Amino acid sequence: MEQQRYAGVFEDINGGMTHLGQIFKDAWVFGLLPEDQDGAGWTGAQIQGLYEQVFAQWEKHGHLPSRLPEALRERYERIHQEAIARARTRGWNPELSDDD
Repeated sequence: MEQQRYAGVFEDINGGMTHLGQIFKDAWVFGLLPEDQDGAGWTGAQIQGLYEQVFAQWEKHGHLPSRLPEALRERYERIHQEAIARARTRGWNPELSDDD
């Protein structure tokens, strides 16, 4: 059986506004991956390893963007604003529906 692979943030549903997309965006914030590495083709095991690294970085800051040092907070805001804009051009709607 062939292993399922991630489409990548840029090809993910909702323009990458998913839990998996969040892992990669946070990895960019913390410099764990370059911003052009969106995880396309990654396996679940690879993503799990990255998640653990991202979690360890967030743990240092209480898992709150407001506790990030200024440079990281600015990077976080830029990356996420760009992701939101990209997702909206692909039809993503941040409003919750009755099914959410």
